[in-house]
Amino acid sequence: MNCLIVDDEPLALDLLEDNIKQISFLKLVAACRSAAEAMNVLSENTIDLIFLDIQMPGVNGLDFLRSIQNPPLVILVTAYEEHAIDGYDLDVVDYVLKPIDSARFLKAVQKAQNMFKMISLTHKTAVVENDHVFVNANYSLVKVMLHEIAFIEGLKDYARINMINGKVVVTRLGLKMIEEKLDGLKFMRVHKSFIIALNKIDSIQKTQLTILGREIPIGNGYRQELQKYISNRNL
Repeated sequence: MNCLIVDDEPLALDLLEDNIKQISFLKLVAACRSAAEAMNVLSENTIDLIFLDIQMPGVNGLDFLRSIQNPPLVILVTAYEEHAIDGYDLDVVDYVLKPIDSARFLKAVQKAQNMFKMISLTHKTAVVENDHVFVNANYSLVKVMLHEIAFIEGLKDYARINMINGKVVVTRLGLKMIEEKLDGLKFMRVHKSFIIALNKIDSIQKTQLTILGREIPIGNGYRQELQKYISNRNL
């Protein structure tokens, strides 16, 4: 796993580097002393895990994390335990307090490794059966029955799978990847932000359609393909 340290304290940087060197599955790409420096590293490298301090001059660790689209896994490493709730709200892997205990550090990175393997498996797994898919949601593989999907909405850095029973499954998978997995399975991209289940359409107009009372826009670039599908089923 490629990892990045972001911490403005030289002693903390050195200690984290020493701990990382003891873990065979971690590869340190860079050690940064500011959010700005870390952002440059992220733009030029594939990073799987960030060890992130919170209290730093300029942009603090939490604001830095909020600014990242599709962030990698993150372990917060800080002397301030009062920020734990904020960290978990941002879906961090773990929250390690300074001074760093080697055993506690190992536990945190093993947790990160397990999550990384699960996410990698999700990204590589195609649809095995025509009646269901597995998606990564909250670091778990969740089974979703295809006939229960109404539509899928892509947001800034995650997607919402809306089910006919009102249940919502949230995943960090992008719409493009979801679209590829659902190809040929009675689903269609109708907008840059929406994939729909074709058999769940209640009504359709020129610029929008309705599923379960939800009005979904039809993008110009997707209208022709949808119209072709509808025309083949007109009475």
